[in-house]
Order: sequence, then structure tokens, then C-alpha cells
Amino acid sequence: MSLTWLTGTVVDIIDETYNTKRYFIQVDASEHFDFTAGQFVTLDLPIHEKPNKRWRSYSIASAPNGTAIYELLIVLVEDGLGTPYMFKNWELGSKVIFRGPLGVFTLKEEQLQHDLFLVCTGTGIAPFRSMLHTLVRENIPHKDIYLIYGCRTQEDLLYYEEMKNLELEDFHYIPTLSRAEWEGKKGYVHAIYEEHAAGKADANFFLCGWKNMIDEARQRIVQMGFDKKAVHFELYG
Repeated sequence: MSLTWLTGTVVDIIDETYNTKRYFIQVDASEHFDFTAGQFVTLDLPIHEKPNKRWRSYSIASAPNGTAIYELLIVLVEDGLGTPYMFKNWELGSKVIFRGPLGVFTLKEEQLQHDLFLVCTGTGIAPFRSMLHTLVRENIPHKDIYLIYGCRTQEDLLYYEEMKNLELEDFHYIPTLSRAEWEGKKGYVHAIYEEHAAGKADANFFLCGWKNMIDEARQRIVQMGFDKKAVHFELYG
């Protein structure tokens, strides 16, 4: 954990969807940036005179790989302050002030000894992508893993082809759309994790996304009989 403000440089930008960008930031004056999958960084953006009004936190979307580069997955919030500034002003070579890594939304070895449900909406997929690629890269033993990902339309799905083709044993990628017809699952995430977790004695649930989704999921999972300590969450938005 680092509470010291650091500087980084934007070294690549990818348009992931019509309203979401992937920003790759290289930490200045360092050969590597060490973090644990699931952690986040806090940015200091020049959008307000008060420091705490300038700070925005985002999960790291890339897996630790020994380099000084990390990835952020940012969706444009048009009526906000932070993301419009980033979309308008960040370009290759732009300087970024940040601190981190921060947070404890991370996988523990004992949690991988039971089935794992990663439930997310929107850019809430970011920390789970980091976790999944870490499991692949380090060949970490685990039970069944379900990535249950809710979006409105197919155009909103992030890392879709990547997740479909992820080479991870016992991995189940289940995207679901709430406002579009397609060949996959339809509706919200809740019915899907309830279906797949039903009858299991033990499981761990990691939730990341909109507050309403997390609040409802926490309640439903406990009602299914799982210990509330088995539910871990990270709010988005």
C-alpha cells in the first residue's frame, strides 16, 4: 500500500466501446509497479480546488506482470467531472498523479478452495479481469469460477472476446443483458448466481458494480443460506 502521490505517463489508449476507454499508465521513475489483483489506484485530477473533490478511485484492470505499466478501464459519465476531463484531456504522454495500490478486495488462497462467484456490472469487471489473468499467469489451483456479468446491451460488454476465450480451467463466463435480445442470457445477474449456487454448501461471492446491484445481491446471497462473511464487495459509481 502506498499513500505517497506518484506520477505516471499515459503510454497507450484503446477505445474498448463507444463510451469506454482503456488507459495504460506507466509509473515514472520505476521499473515495476507491484500490486495485488483486485486493488485500485486513486487519481488526483485537476477538476476542483479542494483536494478531496479531485480524487477518483478506479480498480486496476490488468494483472501484475512485473512491469511498471497498469491499465485502467474508464466509462464516460457525461454529467460527472472526472471522466469527462480524462476523455477530453488525456492523450499519449499525458501525466497522471496517483497513489496506490490500495484496497483489500483481493483473493485469498482459502477462498479458492470453494466455488467462486464473481458478479459484476459495467466496468465492475475490471478487478475480476485482473484476478482471472493472475490465476492463469501463476497457474493457481482453484475450484469452479463463475464470472457473471450484467450489462444493458451487447455493445456495453467489456473484454467480451477475451473472456469468451480465456484459457482457465473450470471457468464459466456468463454475460447477461437486461435490455437487448441476443443468443446469450437475458435479464439481471441475480437469477444466474442463484441458479448456479443453489445447493452448494460453501462458496465465495465477490461483487463489483452499481450499488443497487450489490445491495440486492448481498441480501439474496444471505437468504440462500450463505454466511455474510462469504460476500465481499467493491462499490462502483
